[in-house]
Amino acid sequence: MNALWRGLRTFQRPRPLLPAFSLVHARSEATAEAVPAARLPFRVHLRAGKRYAWCACGHSKKQPYCDGAHKNKAPNISPLRFSCDKDQTVLLCACKQTANAPYCDGSHFKVIYGDAVKSVKGLFK
Repeated sequence: MNALWRGLRTFQRPRPLLPAFSLVHARSEATAEAVPAARLPFRVHLRAGKRYAWCACGHSKKQPYCDGAHKNKAPNISPLRFSCDKDQTVLLCACKQTANAPYCDGSHFKVIYGDAVKSVKGLFK
């Protein structure tokens, strides 16, 4: 049994053909456009009557909420302030490409697709 186990440990995991990409997007220094904070939306519980500030620039460390990072990194982009009428669990956009801000509308699939296309194009350079 020990010999069999030692033999199994010598096999290595196959390497992927495409480079792996992270679910969290790399942030740039200063931008005039919003940068994706993550590839997938944030599932959060909102309380009725409470006011929230959704990060619209993507630079906040407290995603999906604003922490004031836009003042230095994206001064032209301000957070979206909102509240809800009832307690509910929702998906808040993390890719910052939604047409229904601050709620997710599925635009993150375009961001993921764009990253995959860039990865594939990078293989053929």
